[in-house]
Amino acid sequence: MHFSTLNIVLFDGFETLDAMGPAEVFGSLPSCRLRFISREGGPVVSTQGVIVQTGIAAPGGEALLIPGGQGTRTRVDDEEYLHWLYGLANASNVCMTVCTGSALLAKTGLLDGVRATTNKRAYGWVTSLRQQVRWQPRARWVHDGKFWTSSGVSAGMDMALGAVAENDGVAQAEALAGKMEYCWNRNPDEDPFARG
Repeated sequence: MHFSTLNIVLFDGFETLDAMGPAEVFGSLPSCRLRFISREGGPVVSTQGVIVQTGIAAPGGEALLIPGGQGTRTRVDDEEYLHWLYGLANASNVCMTVCTGSALLAKTGLLDGVRATTNKRAYGWVTSLRQQVRWQPRARWVHDGKFWTSSGVSAGMDMALGAVAENDGVAQAEALAGKMEYCWNRNPDEDPFARG
């Protein structure tokens, strides 16, 4: 999963840490350039009021990250938005989601038959949207083929570090976590916030 560009999809109402946590991890790799994109381009506002200037991306990017947040609740029923997202995700070599970003990706149909997870606080809602996905109720993050999905908010950082560990070695991931002064939850199969 070595790539030089990571396109991060933003929309009004995205969860700030969903996007910025993995951005901190991947943006610390000297070979990776971050691009914040949206369907319309221009300024996008997170749930917490953070404003990010975005560009417009054509399908075919190397890697894609889809965060979650309150903004996913309306976009899961927006067929035009889902069609646009399908094109981006289908053409990407690697596709990652954080939190309820997996709801958007699941609604495109690309996760059908794929093992995936999502925010455990929204698990019932997300999993009800697309039952063809092989939802993992206890996972912190899941890697299946080109898809990486993670649980809620800070889990995106754990997933990103897991991806770095898999591709660049555990020592590199540990070095990044140490630089961030972050306690990495490195077991992908056990989310401490899973219920039951």
